[in-house]
Formats: sequence, structure tokens, C-alpha cells
Amino acid sequence: MGAGILWGTGGLTGALLIDRTGLGVPAVAAFRLLVGGGLVVAWLAATGRLHRLRVSGRGARRLLLLGALAALYQSCYFAAVSLTSVSLATLVTLGASPVLVVLAESVVGRRRPDGRILLAIATAIAGLALLVGTPAAGDPAAVLAGTACALASASGFAAITMLGARPVDDLGALPTTGLAFCAGGLLLVPLAALTGGVAVHLDAGTLGLLLFLGLAPTALAYGLYFTGLRTVATGSAALFSLLEPLTAAALGAVVLDERLGAAGLAGAVLIGAAVLMTATGRRR
Repeated sequence: MGAGILWGTGGLTGALLIDRTGLGVPAVAAFRLLVGGGLVVAWLAATGRLHRLRVSGRGARRLLLLGALAALYQSCYFAAVSLTSVSLATLVTLGASPVLVVLAESVVGRRRPDGRILLAIATAIAGLALLVGTPAAGDPAAVLAGTACALASASGFAAITMLGARPVDDLGALPTTGLAFCAGGLLLVPLAALTGGVAVHLDAGTLGLLLFLGLAPTALAYGLYFTGLRTVATGSAALFSLLEPLTAAALGAVVLDERLGAAGLAGAVLIGAAVLMTATGRRR
């Protein structure tokens, strides 16, 4: 749950960074991954754990794949934010990902999800329908394009959830997060350079936003999430991530004056109910 709450600050921080610096979407996604991954690697080096890490060729390929998925997820997410709003983009992205994860689990494991998970998914889908269909969402063409980007982001996040549930060469959650995100950030740098550049004036405000974006919703949040994936079913873990859009919606309303309208608020309530159903079911 902690990961979901921390993630909820990522969209707002990225939007503020774009507004302050004029950076493009790929550049912001690259900075998020590079700063977040770099902070983790720096911590591992400072604690003497970095030199003890051993990665096989197969493990390196897994890390590179995780990095590529993170690059896809982050760039599509920030594109959705720029086309719609922080709250709508986050709600669609994280509302769709549990559906994709549970469907993938069912296909791969050849098993039917239990009734509680199906009910939670149906509730989340109903919430998403209300969110996307509300007139407060904005221009229909931008909403359609933003929703497509959000669904692409959801696919990347769902794949990360499935792949991250299996350890990479026994590295542990934190080293996996740091190394994969560094790889993902480096993959995005050439694209960012071609679509607006990566140069940025590092005044105090910009540096603070970059550090916060890399630390709270990236290094800490994904470290917690990958740790939780080792003990919680991937479908349930993805549903807990729905706390991110609720946090993002609240912050968007307070800081950016974004308004979802009555239908949008009803959709957010339904998504929250999906989280509560999962949490209640796990305690029984």
C-alpha cells in the first residue's frame, strides 16, 4: 500500500517539472528512471553491497527487459498526463493494469480468478468507465489519445508486475529496481535528445523536483512494490497499486485545481472500493 501512495505523487511532480522546465515527456521519464535508479545504486555502493552483486548473462537480459518495460510505462504515462490530466491519466493507467495482470495470470496459470478478485476487477472497470466518459475529462480527441497512452502504460506496468514477481539472480528487490531503472533511463536518453533535448537549468526548485521524483515515487515506491511481489499474489499487488490514482486525484484537485465532476468522483470511489475489497479479503 505504501508504494501506491508514494506513486500517487509521481504524476503531479512530473507535471510540475514539465511546466517549470519545458522538458518533453521522454526527458522527464528518463530523468525519473535515471535519478531513481542512480539513488538506489549510490545507496548500494555506500553500504558496500554493490561490489558483492553478481549478475549472470540471463539476469542481465532480465534487468534490461525490466528497464525497457519501465521506459515504456513511464513515457506513455507522462504522455497521458500531458494530454489529459494527472488524475485521469493515473486513474486509467493503474485502474487498467490489475485487469491485465489477472487476465495474464489466468492464461499463464490456466486457472480462474476467485470471486473476490473478479468482483474487485468489475468494480474497477465500472469506475474507469465513469472516469473516461465524464464531460469533465476534457476534449474528446485528447481524452481518446491520452486514454490510449494510459492503456499502453498499463500494459507495461502489468508486464513489470508479472516479471518482477520472480527474483533476478537473487539480487533482491532494491538492487533489481536500481539496476533496471538505470538501464531504462539510458534507453530513453537518445529518444529524449531527439524530441526536445535533455538540457535543463538546475536551480533549487528544479533540483528539488528531480530528487523528489527519483526518490519517493520511484526508488522507494518500486523497492516496496517489488518486495511485496515476493509475498503477495501479483493480481492482489496490482490492485493495491490503485491507491496511486486516488492519491494522484486528490493532489491534482488541491494543487492543480483539476476537477473530475460527479461522475468522475463516483468512478474514483468505485476504484477505492476495489482496493478495500482486496484488502478485506486478504485479512480473512
